[in-house]
Amino acid sequence: MKFARLVLSVIGILLVVIGLLWIGQGSGVFPYPATSFMIDQTPWIINGAIAAVAGLLVTWGARRFLR
Repeated sequence: MKFARLVLSVIGILLVVIGLLWIGQGSGVFPYPATSFMIDQTPWIINGAIAAVAGLLVTWGARRFLR
């Protein structure tokens, strides 16, 4: 159980970080690399928000239900 909670927590945190990166690129706040197709593209803001919320839910679920 501890191992599963750790793995799910890491996956959740990575999803949050990836989601925030997508939001940053989609909004143009983090335009790196400069040739990225994601810069200033609204769908990536939405996808990033979905990924970040999913990551929070996975992390919360791992800590709540896998005790």
